[in-house]
Amino acid sequence: MVINMSKKKAVVSLGHSALGYTTEAQRDAVQVTAKALADLIEEDYQLVITHSNGPQVSMIHKAMTELRRIYIDYTPAPMCVCSAMSQGYVGYDIQNTLRSELLSRGISKPVSTILTQVTVDPYDEAFYEPTKVIGRYMSREDAETEIKKGNYVREDQGRGFRRVVAAPKPIDIVEIDAIRALADADQVVIACGGGGIPVIEQQHILKGASAVIEKDAVAARLAADLACDELIILTDVEYVYRDFGTEGQTPIASMTVREAKTAMAQEQFSEGAMLPKIEAAISFLEKIPAGRVLITCQNRVKDAVKGKTGTVITA
Repeated sequence: MVINMSKKKAVVSLGHSALGYTTEAQRDAVQVTAKALADLIEEDYQLVITHSNGPQVSMIHKAMTELRRIYIDYTPAPMCVCSAMSQGYVGYDIQNTLRSELLSRGISKPVSTILTQVTVDPYDEAFYEPTKVIGRYMSREDAETEIKKGNYVREDQGRGFRRVVAAPKPIDIVEIDAIRALADADQVVIACGGGGIPVIEQQHILKGASAVIEKDAVAARLAADLACDELIILTDVEYVYRDFGTEGQTPIASMTVREAKTAMAQEQFSEGAMLPKIEAAISFLEKIPAGRVLITCQNRVKDAVKGKTGTVITA
């Protein structure tokens, strides 16, 4: 097999809007997402795809917890198992829909999902101050049961209590060699879904951690490990904006790492929204200075890679 070495290598990070929030919404959403990804492949990109999984892993965690409440013989699924389930379920929808879209365009290309583990530091400060809210609303009694098990909960005034888990920084992608082998063979790879399954390395054993990893942070690590030309982050907005959400918001067409850090210091980017994407861009470019990061919405990505829209960040 002859591999076209001139292809542009890119990691594409898909946000919540690319997948929807329910099983039915996801089926519809990935039909649109597959067209955007196929557009990139037609533009001669060699793609590795990663994706969010917040609603999906939360739904699975909720379902498994409720199953335990109804059938006492069942055990609740730990977060690492819920993460693995979400990777398989989301990957299944993306790979089948994208494969079908490519074949409709006369492109025969394998699309594979790799169940991916990502190591984290057991002493990461995030484990002492969990921030990621997941799962169902609980009564005070159920919340106290969770606390007795050593879990964290947070009260949403008037609605109940919800489980809160840590969001540690990624260290290593365990299956990186497998991802690289498939990508180098010009296959489309879906990997590190939802930030990867968080695991703690104990000698030769990988133990699942009760955590959720920020998917954009893993996307940056994945793109750097694969020495990609680009990291493409697809989100809900066409540009990164200065003074976002105000009457004076202005789109940012391009930024350097230095300019991005200055804007971060000015608190231009909100936590849980644009900030993780900017942090991911900086992380990637500090490892791959010749690369570039593109942040835009998926329905404009075809124009964005041609420089017509979107925000480009460079070293």
